[in-house]
Amino acid sequence: MNVFVRTRPTATFAQELIDILPDEKTVNIHQSKGRRCGGVNHSPSSLCFQLDGVLHLLSQEEVYVRVGQDVVLGALDGYNGTVLCFGQTGAGKTYTMTGATESYRHRGIIPRAVEQVFQEVGKRCDQIFSVQLSYLEVYNDTLTDLLSSLAGPQHLAPRRPVFPPGPAPLPGLAVVEEPGGGVSIRGLSLHPVQNQDEALDLLFEGEMNRIMGAHAMNNHSSRSHCIFTLHIQSRSRSLSGATCLRSKLSLVDLAGSERLGRTGGAGQTLREATHINKSLSFLEQTILALADPHRDHVPFRHSKLTHALKHSLGGNCNTVLVANIYGEETQMEETLSTLRFACRMKSVKTQPSINQHVDPALEVNRLQKEVEKLREELSMQNILVNGGGANYQPLSEAQRAEIQDQVQSYLEGSLEEISVVSVRLLQEIFSQFRLAVQEQEQRVKAKLCQTYTLVERDPTDDSTNHKVRNSKSGSCSVVVGGLSGRTHVKIKRKKAKEAPPNRGKKAGAASPVPGKSLGTRSSSRIDSPHTPEDKTDTHNQEVQDAPPPGAEPIRTDSPPPKPQAFEEFKASGGIDLHRLLRSNKEVLQERRAQLRLLGQELNTAKRDIDAAAEAVRQHRDAHGEAEEAEVSLVRRLGDLRTRYRQHHAQLGPTRTEVRYCQHLVDQCRVRLLSEFESWYHNSFLSPREVPAGGPIRPGLVPPGQSPCLGDEERRPCERVRCIASEGPGAVAFYNAHRRSLKRVSRKPAPRKNRKLPGPLPAPLSTTILPVT
Repeated sequence: MNVFVRTRPTATFAQELIDILPDEKTVNIHQSKGRRCGGVNHSPSSLCFQLDGVLHLLSQEEVYVRVGQDVVLGALDGYNGTVLCFGQTGAGKTYTMTGATESYRHRGIIPRAVEQVFQEVGKRCDQIFSVQLSYLEVYNDTLTDLLSSLAGPQHLAPRRPVFPPGPAPLPGLAVVEEPGGGVSIRGLSLHPVQNQDEALDLLFEGEMNRIMGAHAMNNHSSRSHCIFTLHIQSRSRSLSGATCLRSKLSLVDLAGSERLGRTGGAGQTLREATHINKSLSFLEQTILALADPHRDHVPFRHSKLTHALKHSLGGNCNTVLVANIYGEETQMEETLSTLRFACRMKSVKTQPSINQHVDPALEVNRLQKEVEKLREELSMQNILVNGGGANYQPLSEAQRAEIQDQVQSYLEGSLEEISVVSVRLLQEIFSQFRLAVQEQEQRVKAKLCQTYTLVERDPTDDSTNHKVRNSKSGSCSVVVGGLSGRTHVKIKRKKAKEAPPNRGKKAGAASPVPGKSLGTRSSSRIDSPHTPEDKTDTHNQEVQDAPPPGAEPIRTDSPPPKPQAFEEFKASGGIDLHRLLRSNKEVLQERRAQLRLLGQELNTAKRDIDAAAEAVRQHRDAHGEAEEAEVSLVRRLGDLRTRYRQHHAQLGPTRTEVRYCQHLVDQCRVRLLSEFESWYHNSFLSPREVPAGGPIRPGLVPPGQSPCLGDEERRPCERVRCIASEGPGAVAFYNAHRRSLKRVSRKPAPRKNRKLPGPLPAPLSTTILPVT
């Protein structure tokens, strides 16, 4: 395990007692024997502690880079990872793990790890990631789900043990053993998250539900141990195998050890401190057992904390410990205790390995495809007359090279036919043909580049075959259809040398509109491009190059039609609104499908009720007296009515969701069209100068005459720019915290000892809303 020590900044740091060596890995503690033992001998004694790093007066960013960055990257590669904070109360453990929720720069390891996970997920486009999140609290040796208020039936962990017949198990969370030697928390909710915003929302929701307290040494003391876990699963996009990687990233904030004589705890605080010290004592016993190679039994089950951390302490995991110390002279006993625990933790050995799992459903599909392919090869083997024995193994590199040579010989004409004896061989032959066609395309394109200048082809051009258009200047514009039938390029012949200045330019010889078609020239120009008239007009032809990428659009006298401009707007300036509109439409379609399915279930239930009631009536008319069959029919009728009421209770909320989603779609559509109109006027219809006092339509205000923003409008923009300058995830961080504050304001008064988030500056104008 890797072990780091972080010192809490204090004005009275005991520099004469705590000596941090320049290598930043060694801490020497100087202490007199009289102070330690109460004796008369005051000769100084020194203790040396060797660690992996000393984090003294470092920022939160520097601490995360040294402690958590590699652990997070390992978790994305399939290795389990854990970061623990241990130390006395008030030493800065919660600040190290969570940080200050009201400041982006002072955020701790957990929000930084969340941000890094989703940044890496966005970068690794060749993999498909699935991230789930859970937040566990161990309070007085009792397990609590900090996200239980948001948990629904779909969020519960899918792995549930099957209990034998007998009395029902007690409700609540419990630590259960897994077949592979790990542990899981039965009943703990797992919340799928798609981005950083959703993960931070859940983090701040759990932080609000934590139990906090106050005593003489810490006004905001954590009264429980908390385990924040990210469950990461990934698989390759390109490979169709059934293997996937699963890993758990656990970030643990342990409650601080307390000396009751200094904290002055009593009543509930005393009971909490007793449970905290007891669980930390069991944790130390577990570490001692893991560090001793001669111990066969490790007491993980002594407490729920050690049992829940079984996979993190001595199993398949990259574990990092951050030991927080309070570097004042009055806290030397606790400092020594923390450093001794850190050294014991450093002696524990773990064996991390990649967690590869095979999806049974995908494995079955793969085997079925393999069986089908083998059947095809057997069938071909029986049909082919001159075929040899079918090869059921994948082709080797030598066989692929031989097939490539045969394909090249066949294309050159030196080989008349290629013998095919198996399906695998036939697939490889087609693959080599495809590669040969692609190489031919590249050679043709490179040869054309030597003679012509490639220009982006106008997508509205109808030419799909080879066309040659000749201008008066003798330079030709050739439209070449791609060899594969998918690409089209327009090329212009390069000039042999720079044309001299225009002299004697004829009226109408050049078109003032860029991109104007020159195909209306006489076709005889193509047959004789070197006539004297062509040579004269070569110097008179004006060549206008295409504007560079990113330049302002050139306004033409005839603007493009609005449907075409609208498609361009959706792919450029309105891409975010268009994406939001499509997302809202998908949600609306999903809700409509749910409403349709619910209506069908209601109709089915109504028909079943009518049939059951008719059956009861007929049975009573036929028999008169109540019998067991009639009781069964009546019971079934009651079950059907209960199911009908349940479906009917869901019908109203679903209709409300459909109406709300339709409202969002309409708003998005109206805003998209409104911004398109402004963009269309600015891009194509804006006059060069607007007369003073003349009418100005929306979107036609020239840049030099735009009104200035007032102080009230400028202040939110400046605040947003200031926040965005803090980092790429600053806006998401503040928005998630602001949403947590809103949830607190809507909820009833929190119960005693529950943590409340800190204050937040003025609200951000960039909070993501459905539409504004």
